[in-house]
This record gives sequence, C-alpha cells and structure tokens, in this order.
Amino acid sequence: MTTIVKATSKGQVTLPVKWRRQFNTDNFLATEKDGVLELRPLDINDAVKKKEITVFDALRDNKGKGLKAKELSRLLKKTLS
Repeated sequence: MTTIVKATSKGQVTLPVKWRRQFNTDNFLATEKDGVLELRPLDINDAVKKKEITVFDALRDNKGKGLKAKELSRLLKKTLS
C-alpha cells in the first residue's frame, strides 16, 4: 500500500490505521539515506540487544545543547520502559 501522509507543524505524521494494526509495536525506526526515508517497525527489546537505536541526539532532541547525566538517565529510563 502506498499513501500520501502530511507532516503537522510539529513534524509529526500519522500512519494509516491499516499499517498500525499490521505491526505489533508502537515504535518505528526511521532511516534517511540518499534522500529516501525508510520507516520500519521496531521491537525495542531486539533493538536494545542489537544496539540499533539512538536514544538521544543533542541536535534533534535538545537544540544542540548538552544534557546533564541525571536528565539523560531519566530520559533513558522513560524511553526503555
């Protein structure tokens, strides 16, 4: 299935319900390469085992500013729970 999705003012897109029901996850891995955006279902437990996820990206998540270790720890716990 191919469909057009529109980004909100916050950069969010909504996946069609048919796609959301097809995968047993609420997490997806987005990869950009050579101008192509790929979105794949992601099992967090598998990703943690394979070390395939970026939990924090200072440019993306914190406007390029550093982050105190205590805050990073809190975000990690929230993300991985």
